Amino acid sequence: MKRREFLRNAAIVAASSGIGSISPALSKEEGAVPVVTPSLEGTEEAPLIDSEPVLQNYAETSMGIAFSVTDWANGYVIYGEKSDLSDGKKVWCGGYRMTAMDNEVIQVRLTGLKPYTLYYYKIGADRIEYKDGYHIRITGNEERERIYSFRTAGKGAKAHFCVINDTHASWKAVNPTINKVMELQPTCVIWNGDACNTEETIAAQKRIFLKPEIDRKDFAANIPYLFCPGNHDNRGMANRHLERVWMYRQPEERQARDWDLGRNFAVRMGEIAFIGLDTAEDKLDTNPKFCNLFVSEPYREAQQTWLRDALKQPEIKSAPYLVAFCHIPLYDPRPDMNPGDVYPEDVDPKYKTNFAEWQRTCAKLWGPLLDKAGCQLLITAHQHVYRLDQPNEEHKWMQIVGGGPNMTGKAEGHYPTVIEGEVKDGKLHITIHNIYKGTIQETVTISKKR
Repeated sequence: MKRREFLRNAAIVAASSGIGSISPALSKEEGAVPVVTPSLEGTEEAPLIDSEPVLQNYAETSMGIAFSVTDWANGYVIYGEKSDLSDGKKVWCGGYRMTAMDNEVIQVRLTGLKPYTLYYYKIGADRIEYKDGYHIRITGNEERERIYSFRTAGKGAKAHFCVINDTHASWKAVNPTINKVMELQPTCVIWNGDACNTEETIAAQKRIFLKPEIDRKDFAANIPYLFCPGNHDNRGMANRHLERVWMYRQPEERQARDWDLGRNFAVRMGEIAFIGLDTAEDKLDTNPKFCNLFVSEPYREAQQTWLRDALKQPEIKSAPYLVAFCHIPLYDPRPDMNPGDVYPEDVDPKYKTNFAEWQRTCAKLWGPLLDKAGCQLLITAHQHVYRLDQPNEEHKWMQIVGGGPNMTGKAEGHYPTVIEGEVKDGKLHITIHNIYKGTIQETVTISKKR
């Protein structure tokens, strides 16, 4: 099933489920039909906290924790190194100056943590009645009894990760995908884009990231996630500010020059260094379809500057394995695949699509830097078909393209994947799990950098 066909069918399934309210869905190009998104209207009777916590932006000295609420709330996290939290510290939502009281999502960023350290935590929130700046009161408190845990990143971490991608809120595929991840119990998961379709409301975003319709509601309560956005994660009014649900890193965790690069990451996990890049939209900024609403080109150029510096960081440079992630592939061996630089409207009769199947611009900007740094593996997504591209004269890194959310088994390569990586016996072992068949599709072994 092709990408457009899948997205159209997924929207129809969502619309027929009869849950919540109707909101606009995919663009006409993708097959416009109404998509149902849940309506969350907080009431005094409803529980204040209505999701499990989600660990976001895995790092050495910080961790993000987000959860859903149903009413105006001032949320917090209590964390410590003792399992009973007898040493617990309370951190409120938001950053400096004032908290981030909210009636949809609570986000708490823990900073000043120790690398490769086990922390325990629990979540809570005060229900706030707010009339104006002088008439505010707490009308209740909810604090979850369950104590969760996480480990920060660092050289001492277990080098074991999983990658999921192109989930598109297709629960029939997402559920077994997450079940496989929970079975494997990696140190960290990289969500490599297109978690969304096109989301117009925060309620719809919460349904994807905080309250997914899967068995394991605690899918990210103890296993932290990193997120590389896909093109669909930018589309829709709500997705223009996805950071309200999936937070950026705190300002103090980025240089002033990189203020807007809250999605990029350079993280050390044991013997592996991770680099996260954002390929942004799959259409040119000049394409009239999106009415000048995207400025992907300067964004990609800014990431080149960030990447050059990130690769020089001692903990990244010294890692025996360097693995990079981005949503849109940086290479495709097929000559009829649109490379995303056909100005001004992405249209050329020699290409099958009028959007980027791969990103030649990003390959030119980032590829030489990754090659020079000794990157062995680039893991991408977007095409909804699993593929493995060996290194060649153009690039030294191997590229793995993750599969899509199709669970019909009608086309070769069209199935969800969990890409697992683990350092064992002095090698990085990559295992591609075919979620449709429940089998191992392929294995790859990568040696240390020379």
